[in-house]
Amino acid sequence: MDLVELLKNAPVVAAVKDAQSLQQALDSPCQVVSVLYGNICNIGRIVGQIKQAGKMAFVHVDLLEGSSRQEVVIQFLKIVTQADGIISTKPAMLKAARQHGFWAIHRLFVLDSISFNNIEKQVAQSAPDIVEILPGCMPKVLGWITERISQPIIAGGLVCDKEDARLALAAGALAVSTTNAGVWPLAANIP
Repeated sequence: MDLVELLKNAPVVAAVKDAQSLQQALDSPCQVVSVLYGNICNIGRIVGQIKQAGKMAFVHVDLLEGSSRQEVVIQFLKIVTQADGIISTKPAMLKAARQHGFWAIHRLFVLDSISFNNIEKQVAQSAPDIVEILPGCMPKVLGWITERISQPIIAGGLVCDKEDARLALAAGALAVSTTNAGVWPLAANIP
């Protein structure tokens, strides 16, 4: 299934940061799992567990221990994992991900007006499939961003409860991403 369609149907991404949260994500209704931990020795096993559960797996390459911050890590992930996509803050990594057939999610931090006004330039450089905006608990800003770029948006970071998720989705986000396992069950029933 297409990632965008999948997120329309289950608009919560389970972001996992350790083995315990991975197991919770596998048991959740979330259909997409973002891996925010791991190293080059265990990432294949982590992604394998996600794929075995029938879910899409995205690896945040900037957080993968033991890998270089060079594009060769994308080729490595293609060879040793069945990951569906890559998350990164680096345009070069996202371009490499697309070249290797991965979905590319550009993670952008919106901290002030300077970072906000740079979004279009950043997105033009990386040409991602989806843009993840952090923090995701800023509905007004999310609305402004959806007016500026054509890519779908995931609201991530500090999405703490059902209200945060609803506000982000109402502001135009395609989905929300959170490490808070208490929000994950909402993937099955956000109106």
